[in-house]
Amino acid sequence: MNLVDSSAWLEFFADGPNAGFFAPPILDTRSLLVPSICLVEVFRRVRAQRDEPSALEAVAVMQQGRVIALDASLAVFAGRLGAELRLPLADSIVLATARMHDAILWTQDADFQRIPGVKFKPKRDVPASPT
Repeated sequence: MNLVDSSAWLEFFADGPNAGFFAPPILDTRSLLVPSICLVEVFRRVRAQRDEPSALEAVAVMQQGRVIALDASLAVFAGRLGAELRLPLADSIVLATARMHDAILWTQDADFQRIPGVKFKPKRDVPASPT
């Protein structure tokens, strides 16, 4: 199983420098898990950067995977992991979801850089074009 975090989804949708790294787990929808918190994060960011129809389209693509809702047991596990690893709230939910489902977490979020079970690709900035 694969779980793609919000930073990776946004990179994929923007066709950023790391989009190709994240494409295989995203396109393998049969093995794709999508934490509901990622739907929130991606919707908000795409809506802010583009518009609501684009944000709804992004969420529709994400829902081709299996959406995992935040329930009580996942919330407690996320709270524990977040405290132990000093992760932000959303990151702790994402990691807990991956671990509860034995999934590989794909990300470019540096908070996950040294955590086992994570496929991390450092975010690359696109060089500015000369003017």
